[in-house]
Amino acid sequence: MRLPEVFSSTNFAVSIEIFPPKTEEGDGALRRHMEALAEYKPAFMSCTYGAGGSTRDRTISWCREIQEDFKRPSMAHFTCVGSTREELNTWLDQASAAGIQNIMALRGDPPQGQETFKPVDGGLAYANELVELIQSHPAEFGIGVAGYPEKHLEAPNMDIDLQNLKRKVDAGGDAIFTQLFFVNDNFFRFRDQCEKVGITVPIVPGIMPITDFARIKRITSMCGTDFPSDLAAKLESVRDDTEAQFEVGVEFAIEQCRQLRANGVSGIHFYALNKSQACQKILESL
Repeated sequence: MRLPEVFSSTNFAVSIEIFPPKTEEGDGALRRHMEALAEYKPAFMSCTYGAGGSTRDRTISWCREIQEDFKRPSMAHFTCVGSTREELNTWLDQASAAGIQNIMALRGDPPQGQETFKPVDGGLAYANELVELIQSHPAEFGIGVAGYPEKHLEAPNMDIDLQNLKRKVDAGGDAIFTQLFFVNDNFFRFRDQCEKVGITVPIVPGIMPITDFARIKRITSMCGTDFPSDLAAKLESVRDDTEAQFEVGVEFAIEQCRQLRANGVSGIHFYALNKSQACQKILESL
C-alpha cells in the first residue's frame, strides 16, 4: 500500500521506524521486537538507510522481511549521499523488484569527515531533486519527506526551511514525517506555518520515547531539539535508575501522543530504536 492510500484509508496512521542491526545477534533481537510491534498492526514500518548509504542493501532486505514475514507495508529510507543518478536509479530498480512501494526521500547527512554536504559528480545536492528522480522512475512509489518543527540546523531561518520543505512536497512528496520533538506547541506552530505556505499533505509527528536519558541528550544536542526543563529535571533525578528513566520517559510520551491525537494529527511515526517495550506501552494507552 502506497502512502496516499495509507492516509486516505484511515484518519490515524501509526508507523514504526527501525534500523538495520550490525550483527546477527542484533538481527534476532530486532525480529523479536518487530513481532511484538506487528501485533498492533501499524499502517507501515520503515527502515533507515544508514550513514552514507552504508546499509542500502540491508535496507531493502529488511523492508522485504517487513512485508513477507510481518505482513505490513514497508517504507525504505533513501538518500543522495555518495551516489550518482545512475546508481540511485539502480537502487530504485532493486527496491521495486523487492515489492517496496514507499520511499522516504532524504538528502542525508554529510559523510564522516565532511562538515558540509557535497554531492558526488553526477549526484544530487538536495532532497527535492531526489523526490523528482523517484517520481520519474517507472515504478510508482509513495514518497515521504522530512520536516523540522524546530528548523533544520543548516537552514538560516524558518521561512527558508519552509520554502525548502514546500519544494519537496511540490516535487511529489506525499506525506511529511517530522524530526523528533518534545514540545507539542512547536509542532502545532509548524503545522500552521505549513498550511500558510500552501502545504496540504499529511504532516506526521515523529516521536522518540525516552528510555535512556544520556542517549536522548546526545540525539537532541545533534539536532537542536528543545527539551522541556521540567522533564529534564525528572530524568536527572533518576539518572542512576534505568527502570525509572523508562517510566518517566514513556509516561511523558503517552501524554504527548494523547495531546497530538486530540489535536487531529494524521498519525504518529515512532522512532523505536529497535526496541518494542516503550512503543507497546504507548500503543496500549492509545
